[in-house]
Amino acid sequence: MADDLLRTPLYAWHADHQARLVAFAGWEMPVSYTSIVEEHQATRQALGLFDISHMGRLEFDGPGALAFLDRLVTRRVARMAPGQIRYALVTNENGGILDDVLVYALASSGPGPRVLMVVNASNRPKILAWLQRHLTADESVVIRDTTRQTAMIAVQGPTAIEVVAPQVDVDLRSMKYYSGAVTRLGATEIIISRTGYTGEDGCELIVPAASALTIWQQLVDLATPRGGRPAGLAARDTLRLEAGMPLYGHELSEDINPLQAGLDFAVQLRDHEFVGCHALQADAVAPARRRVGLQLDQRRVPREGYPVVHAGQVVGAITSGTFSPTFNRPIAMAYVEAPFATVGQLLDVDIRGRLAPAAVTPLPFYSRHSK
Repeated sequence: MADDLLRTPLYAWHADHQARLVAFAGWEMPVSYTSIVEEHQATRQALGLFDISHMGRLEFDGPGALAFLDRLVTRRVARMAPGQIRYALVTNENGGILDDVLVYALASSGPGPRVLMVVNASNRPKILAWLQRHLTADESVVIRDTTRQTAMIAVQGPTAIEVVAPQVDVDLRSMKYYSGAVTRLGATEIIISRTGYTGEDGCELIVPAASALTIWQQLVDLATPRGGRPAGLAARDTLRLEAGMPLYGHELSEDINPLQAGLDFAVQLRDHEFVGCHALQADAVAPARRRVGLQLDQRRVPREGYPVVHAGQVVGAITSGTFSPTFNRPIAMAYVEAPFATVGQLLDVDIRGRLAPAAVTPLPFYSRHSK
């Protein structure tokens, strides 16, 4: 493993517990501990614990923090109430996606909310530079990268809240999805949010790096009797794909805009000026290509880049594909030409020279509300 890879505060625990460690977005991360299917099913049926400390965590100090972010993200955040979290996108001048992010406005003892942004690990340097580039001299905002001073743990699954709720000094059960709070777990101040990337209920914890191992082990000890277990990046990927959640570098990139990606809900163009908004207004007509879900009837798995074909003509390409542990069949997301994006449309995927029949399927493939 390369010496220049970053390691999370939980790295030694992963290594001691025989995790398969891989290079990912500049970090040495656990891809699995046992099998992907076991970790996936544990999350769907009980709970999975994920070390997501590689995700970038940025804090914004100053009374103008939310107003500053309001002109850089695709959703209005200037008037977020304390406790709110919003999913948004950072776009370039052409409307291309620089990253998808979470913006936190948390209650604080100061005059305004405590403002954070969680960004994708691979995009952290790019987003930091983008934010600094757009920060004007008269804005009283200081940006702090707290990624290395903290750890982030995702607790996901149908029993996640009942495990975590008794450990924290906040009413987690009544906390709405996409909300968060500064609270305590034992003697340690943490940030907790009702967020996740698996399609399950659950929460995510931002904790001091020095306390991460103690908190992680406490959660593992609580999860194990309930059928829960640590899970790696591979299961997180199959879970998010079943949940129809886009991944940067696959479904999202600077060459794709939010409307193509089907993320219209996260773009507020009316009375909202942000970098890229004018390009998106010009593209508000139906995009030429759309993100779709595909289900296949045979066992071969479509992988990123495989052509999507109709009547012998290439009409799109796979962006993510896997064999779904929940549905016991291959599934994929792809971008296809708009006329072929209708649910029920029959297509083929070229898998190493052989055509595999596929059907356009509604996203998400999986929803916990329809179990």
